[in-house]
Amino acid sequence: MASFDPDRISLPGGHYIHGRLVQETGTLPVSRPSDGKVYAMLPSADAGCVDAAVDSARRAFGGSDWARRPPRDRARAMRRWADLIEADIDYLAALESLGSTRPIDQARAWDVPYTAEGIRFFAEFADKCGGEVAATAHDHLGMQIAEPLGVVGAIAPWNFPLSMTCWKVAPALAAGNTVVLKPSEMTPFSAVRLATLAVEAGVPPGVFNVIQGSGPVAGEALCRHPGVAKVTFTGSTGTGRAVMRACAETGPKPVTLELGGKSPQLVFADVPDLDRTAQTLAAAITGNAGQVCVAGSRLLVERPLLEPLVERLQQCFATLEPGLTWHAGTRFSPLISDAQARRVETIVSRAREAGAELLTGGTRFDTESGGCFYRPTILQVGASDNPAVREEIFGPVLTIQAFDDEEEALGLAEHEIYGLAAGVHTADLGRALRAVRRLSAGTVWVNRYGRSRDYILPTGGYKRSGIGRDLGRAAYEANLHHKSVLVDLTP
Repeated sequence: MASFDPDRISLPGGHYIHGRLVQETGTLPVSRPSDGKVYAMLPSADAGCVDAAVDSARRAFGGSDWARRPPRDRARAMRRWADLIEADIDYLAALESLGSTRPIDQARAWDVPYTAEGIRFFAEFADKCGGEVAATAHDHLGMQIAEPLGVVGAIAPWNFPLSMTCWKVAPALAAGNTVVLKPSEMTPFSAVRLATLAVEAGVPPGVFNVIQGSGPVAGEALCRHPGVAKVTFTGSTGTGRAVMRACAETGPKPVTLELGGKSPQLVFADVPDLDRTAQTLAAAITGNAGQVCVAGSRLLVERPLLEPLVERLQQCFATLEPGLTWHAGTRFSPLISDAQARRVETIVSRAREAGAELLTGGTRFDTESGGCFYRPTILQVGASDNPAVREEIFGPVLTIQAFDDEEEALGLAEHEIYGLAAGVHTADLGRALRAVRRLSAGTVWVNRYGRSRDYILPTGGYKRSGIGRDLGRAAYEANLHHKSVLVDLTP
């Protein structure tokens, strides 16, 4: 797709409840990260609006045929939904890149197709995971019957709005649940379009609802609503604690939480292609300007490779220039907001005060657009208690620590708080597998970094990086009750 004019894109503003757009007076300003311009005012759902959305979802769960529909028919509707998403790629990609940090080329090549195919993936579970027959005494028949939970409350983040909506909504709908989704107030519009297309595909009104608003108001009300059976959330560890607290106090109800990360990448001296490894490492911290929960933000490198690897990373970083997300060819994203840029600057400053050496970057790009573009940054760090090592920065900031042997590398990789992902780069398969066993991380990539289109692999964290799993069969199963049944077969 060529570049587009951001001021000519129509916005599906408002909440989407029971199959229709609910327009209300907007009170929350929505800004474009690329130029800082306020381009919309968003309504903020209060408790009454959340009540209406949950009531719609409850009525659809009990009154429509969605949960009782033959599983293949439910899957067929979801596949039609995916087809409509692909057919709508021009509009959806423009919506996504207009107000988020996703460049238009990447939205078309990755975000929209990934979302559509993810919906198809979860749709295929609908008639394949219905329960099981248990091993019981010969004169009894024991079964576990899988049933949908009811209304699932979902809260999606701003960094990948389309694909994160898919992660939350698709497994819940495939399992027969209904959903009330709150997208981020910073990237609110593509979710509404997805919900509209779902109804066009034959998903009954009320099965997929969208409410707009802030986390402390709309998100809190959704988590605390007694009609919500489960909450799934992706975001910061601090907000995840608040979500879990609200669900415990008003439930308890189950939660799936994918939270913060501070993921290490271990690079050993035997890597066969240092140039390729450097490109992988650079992409792992500059993709989406580092605004990725699994960003490879801590580089641990065997000492002989330290200088040549830093040199190659600096060369990779030097090729990245900021660009407006609606311009074709843009490769480097803005930070989501000025507040986030200030946060990145603050942590980098504190890190340097604590002894980190700035090797490259460390400032914003000087742009005329008004957007918040932060230069890819490398900090060489000695102590692991440095703020840049301990804290999730959510920006293109890479820390580097050197090690002398495998044991030291694994010790440096361990993080007190986070355990979301990790990378291992080595030609030694035995070393790679030893590291996989030792690393406290929900996902470990070997000689690569970042997710593929293998939806079957679940993702989630250890420690304070989360509870439960998105993607894979685990995500589908997390949206089901399992009812035990025992039948006496004696005459």
